[in-house]
Amino acid sequence: MRYPKECVLKECVEAVIRPLEPGDRPLLDAFYRRIPESDRWFMNYDVMDTAVMDMWFDAVEKGNICSILAFCNETVVGQGSLYLRGFGATSHVGRFRIVVLPEYRQMRLGTWLLLDLIQLAMDRNLEMLRADLVAGVEDGAIEAVKKFDFFKFAELKEYMKDIQGNRQDLVIMVKRLHKEWSDF
Repeated sequence: MRYPKECVLKECVEAVIRPLEPGDRPLLDAFYRRIPESDRWFMNYDVMDTAVMDMWFDAVEKGNICSILAFCNETVVGQGSLYLRGFGATSHVGRFRIVVLPEYRQMRLGTWLLLDLIQLAMDRNLEMLRADLVAGVEDGAIEAVKKFDFFKFAELKEYMKDIQGNRQDLVIMVKRLHKEWSDF
């Protein structure tokens, strides 16, 4: 994949997507401080915890996580990560997470990040991609991934709790990958 990648969002807003670099830590920290706590609540990691982020960056460096950043005017406005298991029964499945600043949502930035994550997964010969999304909270994301042939693989009723303690359903969305885009 060729980086940096320039893309045009809605309203002619320009963005640049590139892989995360070791020196991006301050930029990523600033990005996550701008993400509402209610959104961060549903992430698998406490991105505000320095020790957690140290381990996360270590995993990126080791190749267990592929991460890309989206910039507008040298500010991180979106981030996508592909989580890889190098061994075992689910080593053929990648998981991903996309996070976008609220003011850049509904501008197709998530779509650009998703396309790159799909390509990264294909480049690593993964057979499936999985996204765990919260019904009622991430409905827009659920609808968005359906447009890229993700399907509901499972739904775990009342599995998650939101920040107020209300139970929410976890929807597991899966996409079967092909060797090349022409295989679709």
